[in-house]
Amino acid sequence: MIELDKSITVGALFGFVILLTLFEMYFSYVHDRKHYHGRDTLTNVYLMAAAFVINVATKAGTFMLLDYVYSHYSLFHISNVYLYWLVLILAQDLLYWLLHYTGHYVRFFWAMHVTHHSSPYFNLTTGFRSTVFEPLYRVFFYLPLAFMGFSAFDILFAYLVTQIYGNLVHTQTIGKLHPIFEYIFVTPSHHRVHHASNLRYLDKNMGMVLILWDRMFGTFQEEVPEEDIVYGLTKQPEDTGAVNIIFHEFRALIADARKAPDFKDKLKYFLYPPGWSHDGSTQTAKVMQRELEKVRRTA
Repeated sequence: MIELDKSITVGALFGFVILLTLFEMYFSYVHDRKHYHGRDTLTNVYLMAAAFVINVATKAGTFMLLDYVYSHYSLFHISNVYLYWLVLILAQDLLYWLLHYTGHYVRFFWAMHVTHHSSPYFNLTTGFRSTVFEPLYRVFFYLPLAFMGFSAFDILFAYLVTQIYGNLVHTQTIGKLHPIFEYIFVTPSHHRVHHASNLRYLDKNMGMVLILWDRMFGTFQEEVPEEDIVYGLTKQPEDTGAVNIIFHEFRALIADARKAPDFKDKLKYFLYPPGWSHDGSTQTAKVMQRELEKVRRTA
């Protein structure tokens, strides 16, 4: 019965997101905001469907692994139900931040995560533009939760609920919220920064529910009024077909690795951040942001 109730809750929340999406589409059309584009929206849906198929294909294995660790290796159990869910949500959100950070700072994982950032539009359907292959490795980031005594059902439920919240912040319709809320939680303003291709905004605001992790670990960036956001990638692929959107960064990664003179440098292309190069011909976002900050200070 508990699992049934959770399924109903997730279904209701997902239905709510769909209704909000339809409303935002209508609002954008009526006010000529041009936040949506037909082909781009269809690509978002296609990528969501592709991720859903992989999710379904891996769900049994994900559950079995989490359940096995929980059943045999959990280190402790929290008996108070309120504390149980509070700790689970906080720990899951922190581990998501780590997963997301890895997706931006390890190029092999960026090659998979890049699909989510490839749209030059930003709206609620952008949240559906999934990291298609993430279900293949996401479970390994959430294994610590099973060691902490959280059941597989509860881990997956907490992830789904926080994921739905993460979808809701993909919008330009809402401006900045109350300063206290902006300080604690991820908001549309924070996530607009995350999807920007502007240099100062690259690889910032990784949180799903709480922006506190970014404030703590140095990846926070506020949306500033003097700089208009340009959405998408720093270099948009010419072919915007869904298949190329999924695989174009893998092709670029392999091409770069082939240029490296030795195996060590080839490996670095896979493990170092996007932009790293063995000959310094390209730079990472962090390096370029430091240079930008120096220019601002001397201006």
